[in-house]
Amino acid sequence: MNTIKSIKRIEFEEKKSKFIGHIKPVSTKKEAEEYIAEIKNKYKDATHNCSAYKLIENGQEYFKVDDDGEPKGTSGKPMGEILTYMDIDNVVVIATRYFGGIKLGAGGLVRAYAKTAKLAVQASEIIEYIKKEIYLLEFNYDKVSEIDKIICNHDNILEKGFNDKVFYKVQLSDENLEKIKKLRNVSIIKL
Repeated sequence: MNTIKSIKRIEFEEKKSKFIGHIKPVSTKKEAEEYIAEIKNKYKDATHNCSAYKLIENGQEYFKVDDDGEPKGTSGKPMGEILTYMDIDNVVVIATRYFGGIKLGAGGLVRAYAKTAKLAVQASEIIEYIKKEIYLLEFNYDKVSEIDKIICNHDNILEKGFNDKVFYKVQLSDENLEKIKKLRNVSIIKL
């Protein structure tokens, strides 16, 4: 199974309409919906914020498209088809459109929204999907560099806290979880 490497933003113009594409790797339906809401809120002055997501959560496949006021099947569906065609999962893509005064027609809309999704995927880079779980790590300050070295670019640090001890809330692959388990004096709690 493949996904994308990271969050990306792309932009292009089509017959005076401005298209902005946002793409993000996600693990849950909730995460996908929250990202769509975040982008819609950020670009609430846009004419349309169309979206598509495709993911597998706990063995259940979710696939949802939204035309956000564009003619039915001209925006969300072509973006979803790009995700399927490029064989990627656990991803959400949003296309924001600022209408430029020239109508694109149904075929033009399909091409523009498909192009938005394709450019966003290409900008992000397709990688092999590695399942990750969320953990809370608690450790002494002398372990920070060791933990950071294990996590580096492959996992996501969601939160950091520094008190008497260091706290990390992280998304970890099974491989890196095993490496951290081998370290002494590191408390690991699965969330």
